[in-house]
Amino acid sequence: MSDRDAGSVLVVGNFLSAANGARCVCEDLAEHLQGAGWRVMRTSHWLSRPLRLFDMVATAWRQQARYEVAVVDVYSGPSFVWAEAVCQVLAWAGKPFVLTLHGGNLPVFARRWPGRVRRLLRMAALVTAPSAYLREQMLDYRGDLALIPNAIELSAYAYVFRRRVTPRLVWLRAFHEIYNPTLGPRVLSLLEKEFPGVELTMIGRDKGDGSLAATRQLAERLGVAHRLHTPGGVPKPQVPGVLQRGDIFLNTTRIDNAPISVLEAMACGLPVVSTNVGGIPYLLAHGRTALLTASDNAEEMAAAVRSLLVDPALAARLSMAGRALAASCGWPSVLPQWQQALHSLRLRRAL
Repeated sequence: MSDRDAGSVLVVGNFLSAANGARCVCEDLAEHLQGAGWRVMRTSHWLSRPLRLFDMVATAWRQQARYEVAVVDVYSGPSFVWAEAVCQVLAWAGKPFVLTLHGGNLPVFARRWPGRVRRLLRMAALVTAPSAYLREQMLDYRGDLALIPNAIELSAYAYVFRRRVTPRLVWLRAFHEIYNPTLGPRVLSLLEKEFPGVELTMIGRDKGDGSLAATRQLAERLGVAHRLHTPGGVPKPQVPGVLQRGDIFLNTTRIDNAPISVLEAMACGLPVVSTNVGGIPYLLAHGRTALLTASDNAEEMAAAVRSLLVDPALAARLSMAGRALAASCGWPSVLPQWQQALHSLRLRRAL
């Protein structure tokens, strides 16, 4: 699509990176659509949940003359209520909208509230999922889900070919129970005797459920606190730099969909060791693009890390394959899919 074909779109999601450093996919989508010539409205940047909900609903209604179509993020939990409220307003305004599904916990939420989920998905002109896993899990609620993957700005991640790796481990998620951060120090403890230089840097915001404190306390009890570094969250532009400080990426999560952090690590050339949960086996292939282990199994994860440290050929193969996988999720491939979807909605509305 050329720039002169572009129209106007409202993107509804969490635009919070300026306030707390947490950047959602919707922010990148809005920027790339704008760069392609779309007139983009965004909502919402408010940290307060009530204010964010009010802003989303008010913008959808009051600014309806300024946009033709809308894109609405859908997560489980309280965020699902926001999507319901915004989409009802969009329906009243006669605006076609795309729902884009997110979060490894959404299928669990849908099984609990099947009527609500089915009703919301059927209101949309189009529903997208960022992974084959989430698409498969949600087909019972609407049968024509489109697959548009999460994308990364590949050019921002300098690729360093890992011909041989050192025992510098890195982790990048929020400190929350669903990401199981306490698995990190357990793996560290199992590796330290064989690899005396092993270190683990765990980068991420504290979500306030006690996971950060529990991770540090466990490291103390296991005697590896001096090997564990928890510098906190970092702004998105700093992510490539902090990833390059490590040589092996750990993904310890209990629930997952299509994590951007894993793609970011692969784009940098880090071999990935991940739990085999949710959408992970739909994204990664064991032994070909990553090493996958059972959920919450420190022994398996430590063994996988060890295999990378003692087998340079394996590390090199995963480094190259990971970069290739990340490249397939770059914006040059993904943005045209979004533009085609939005233009089809504009044309449908014009008929």
